[in-house]
Amino acid sequence: MRPVLFLHETHQVAGYHEDAFEHAFREGWMPALAAGDDARLLWYLNHAHGSGWSYQVVTVTAVRDGAAWERLCRRIQSGDLQEWMRELDTFRHDVTGKVLRPQAWPAGTDGDFGAVPVDGVESEPAMYMEDTMWPFEGKLLDYIDASGSVYAASLEHRDSGAPRFLEIEAGFQPAFGSHRKREVTLMQRILDPDRLLGLLTSDIPAEMRAPGTWMHDALSLRDRWESKLLRTAVWSPFPALEGVR
Repeated sequence: MRPVLFLHETHQVAGYHEDAFEHAFREGWMPALAAGDDARLLWYLNHAHGSGWSYQVVTVTAVRDGAAWERLCRRIQSGDLQEWMRELDTFRHDVTGKVLRPQAWPAGTDGDFGAVPVDGVESEPAMYMEDTMWPFEGKLLDYIDASGSVYAASLEHRDSGAPRFLEIEAGFQPAFGSHRKREVTLMQRILDPDRLLGLLTSDIPAEMRAPGTWMHDALSLRDRWESKLLRTAVWSPFPALEGVR
């Protein structure tokens, strides 16, 4: 069954407690969720040094459905995870969270919870570009449609022999009533990190901003977004979760 809710949290970790915070998720949160069938940790990502806030961590947890979300809340607020949360709060300055639901595309969040790794097996870290966009009033659905039919298709196009730069692994929008309405988030894995340097050190060529391109035409739908460069912990279940992509 495809999970229907995703808890996205941005943690401002206390620098002295960086390792303790990560250990709490690896040895506490991940196995605690694995003991049941309601939720699974998918991503544990560190904000890449030099690209934003220091000691900022992003986590994404998949929740099976609304009833599972209620049970998870009760575990944290008055159940077996209450003490874990109390200790976790001593390792961070603050946390902001939002409940998201998946877009119909891409299929990166499809799959069986039973296939999500929960043993913390280590693999090479992966880089992600997390883009969060705020479409204009009345343009949210148009932007979601265009993101799938135009933007995602543009990422598939590349010069002969050139590796792809990005792959969209998940698309989200806030669940009704839980956050600002006009928001879209894309989790994009960076497949060719060498090309990232060019993006940071060079202007976007004029031909890529001309009418008929995504960079130009999407301005009718939004002109504000935020990009975060994130790096997975070596034990993070995604992107090792090839079987449910």
